Amino acid sequence: MLGVTKEKILVTGALGQIGTELVEALRDKHGTSSVIASDIRSVKEQKTTRQGPYVTLDVLDTDSIIKLCNDEGVGTVYHLAALLSATGEKNPELCRKVNVGGTISVFEAAKKCSLRVFSPSSIAVFGPDAPKHAPQITDLNPSTIYGETKVRGESLAKEYLENYGIDVRGIRYPGLISYKAPAGGGTTDYAVEIFEAAINHGHYECFVRPDTRLPMLYMDDAIKATLMLMDAPNDALGPSKAGYNIDCHSFTAQELADAISQEVDGFKCDFAPDIRQKYADSWPDSIDGSVAKEEWNWAPNYDLQEIVKAMLDGLSEEN
Repeated sequence: MLGVTKEKILVTGALGQIGTELVEALRDKHGTSSVIASDIRSVKEQKTTRQGPYVTLDVLDTDSIIKLCNDEGVGTVYHLAALLSATGEKNPELCRKVNVGGTISVFEAAKKCSLRVFSPSSIAVFGPDAPKHAPQITDLNPSTIYGETKVRGESLAKEYLENYGIDVRGIRYPGLISYKAPAGGGTTDYAVEIFEAAINHGHYECFVRPDTRLPMLYMDDAIKATLMLMDAPNDALGPSKAGYNIDCHSFTAQELADAISQEVDGFKCDFAPDIRQKYADSWPDSIDGSVAKEEWNWAPNYDLQEIVKAMLDGLSEEN
C-alpha cells in the first residue's frame, strides 16, 4: 500500500510463553498501536493481547503475511510461532511443517516486503556429539526433530541473508523460566512447572533426573537479550547472527529444587524421568556465550537465587 510507513512490528506466536512477554515489552518500547500480536489461536486465550492490535494468522499462509505487512506498514517481524521440543517429538510431520514451513513463509514475506526478522533458534541444535560446554561454532547434529528444525532455521536465515540481503537475527534460547504464561511443551518445562507445584501443592514430580544440568534463563533476561540483539548495529554482528549462543546460568534439577525448598517450607521434589530425559541428555550442560558478549555486550541479570525469588514472588501475586 503506497504511503504506509514501515514502522510497525508483527509478532507471530504471540500467545506463547515468549510472545506473551515480548509483545508487552515491545509495546512499552514502541507504543501499543505499533505492535501487532498474532497467533493461530483465539485472542480470548490470552488477556495481554487485548490491550493492543491482534490478528489471527497462520504462519503457513505466506500471502496473508505479505498482505498484512503491506497493509499495516510492518517493517520488523519477531517470528516466534513454533512447536516446541516435547510436543514436536510426538508429531514430527507437524513439527517440520510448522517450524520449517512457517519460517520459510516469514522469510518469503521478508523478501517481498523488505522486512527485518528475529527468528529464534535453540540449544536443541546441539546433539550428543557436541561438547558439554557448547561453543558458538561446532557440528550441529541434533537427535530431536525439534532440533533439526532449528538447525534448518539457522541455515535458511543465512541463505536469505546471502541471497536476498534479508536481515535475520536469532538467539539459541536455553530453557526459559517465566510465570506469566504457561509452558508450551518444551523439555525444560519442569523448571517452570516446579514453582507452581511448590506454591499450590508443596510437592513436584520432576520428569528428569536430579543430576540433569541444563542452561536456563529467566524470561526478563530472554526479552532483554532479544531487544538488545535487534537494536545492535548490523555492522557489529558477525556470521553467528542467525543463532547466537548467549551466556546464561546452568544448574541441575536438584539444585533448582533445593533452592525452592529454602524459600517454600516443606516443599519436596521427587524424580520420575520420562522420555524427555532422553532429549535433555542430548543437550549441552552449559553454553559459551562469548561471541554475543563481544559483539553486542550481552550478560544476564538473574542467577539461580534471583530466578527463584522472582518466580515465587510473581506467582504469589497472581494467586
